[in-house]
Amino acid sequence: MRCLQTKIKRRQWRAEFDALQSVRANGKYQFKYHVAGKPHFLYSWRLEPTDPQPIGKKPCLSLRELEKQLGYDLDNRLDPLGRNITVNELVEKYLRTKVNARPNTQANYKFVQNILSTEPFGDEKISKIKTSDAKLFLIKLQQENRRGHSTVKTIRGVLRPAFQMAVDDDVLVKNPFQFELAGVVVNDSVTREGITKDQMRKFLKFIHDDVVYSKYYEVVYILFHTGMRISEFCGLTLKDIDLENKTINIDHQLQRTSKREYVIEPTKTNAGTRVLPMTEEVTEMFRSIIENRPKYRVEKIVAGYSGFLFLDKDFMPLVAMHWEHRFNHMVDRYNEIYKIQMPNITPHVCRHTYCSNMAKSGINPKTLQYLMGHSDISVTLNVYTHVGLEDAEKELHKMQTLEGARREMGLSDKDDKPLKQNMFKVV
Repeated sequence: MRCLQTKIKRRQWRAEFDALQSVRANGKYQFKYHVAGKPHFLYSWRLEPTDPQPIGKKPCLSLRELEKQLGYDLDNRLDPLGRNITVNELVEKYLRTKVNARPNTQANYKFVQNILSTEPFGDEKISKIKTSDAKLFLIKLQQENRRGHSTVKTIRGVLRPAFQMAVDDDVLVKNPFQFELAGVVVNDSVTREGITKDQMRKFLKFIHDDVVYSKYYEVVYILFHTGMRISEFCGLTLKDIDLENKTINIDHQLQRTSKREYVIEPTKTNAGTRVLPMTEEVTEMFRSIIENRPKYRVEKIVAGYSGFLFLDKDFMPLVAMHWEHRFNHMVDRYNEIYKIQMPNITPHVCRHTYCSNMAKSGINPKTLQYLMGHSDISVTLNVYTHVGLEDAEKELHKMQTLEGARREMGLSDKDDKPLKQNMFKVV
């Protein structure tokens, strides 16, 4: 075997880097190098970039180009071994660092891993992924695989920090997923918005009068008039309801995992921990629920909490899924009876409706932020931008009415007149 030995010494993680170039018996060029005393190899059918590709052999970079790439990695203090892992292996390594993820978050991680395991993209070496490849992969998910915008966003939400970890670990120079998603895939998701006050009144009246669904009236009314997250409502216990002081203590939420395990979690955000004041009507709704609650011989305990407001036939607390199904049945029944259809109403739509109604009533945005448990005021302020022509006309009418009243009382500023161009002159 012909052998050309070269000595390459580079400081990399306090290790000696030695290289040995040779030609194997089958004519394939080999480049042997050591990192931390362990041998590694590069192979190619071509020595120089100008050498012809042997017939019948898979196209590949020449040995010189592979050596140059390896030298670039070492010069930039990149890990030449870490670059050879696949996207799936990188994601798996990244998710091992997320040790305190909540059950729902862990389920989302598993969902992303399952999708990547079926995609050729997941088997690609991370060193081969360019920004264009990352964009084309997300576009493929939406256009060919018919994945929704929220799913694509979730997948990118795992891939971007995973690749950033590779950058932070000196495995990659650049994160290929560090781009704005809005310019790549189309946001075709349907924004969940609240229903109108008139629709809310009609729906509540239907529930109140219906023989089958009237037993859910108090719950529907409470969700429409408190804006609680459904997981927060499901987690409420008798101790959380103070009928005397008319307050609701919210400091936890109830969830059920995909394994049907019941867990108590902190509120979605720190701002979600709050004490809500109740109106007289909401107080009476809770009073009715508590008075009509059966006297159970044994109360189910979940993570130290007991006395949940609603239990199922197995004496387990009701969770979000139960109420979502019941809302679906109620809306379907309404639309079977009435010609003017009711839009889809879910517990979360009740929350949107409450937020929208409070914003239109003129409540202070910071107060509304507290009531909703929003950690970011921009989420709350976004509700104030969801106004239409009808809302604008009402506000303008209020201003005109107020100005008319000021004039009648003689409080109007007589000098407050429209400015004209001829009132100004150049000095």
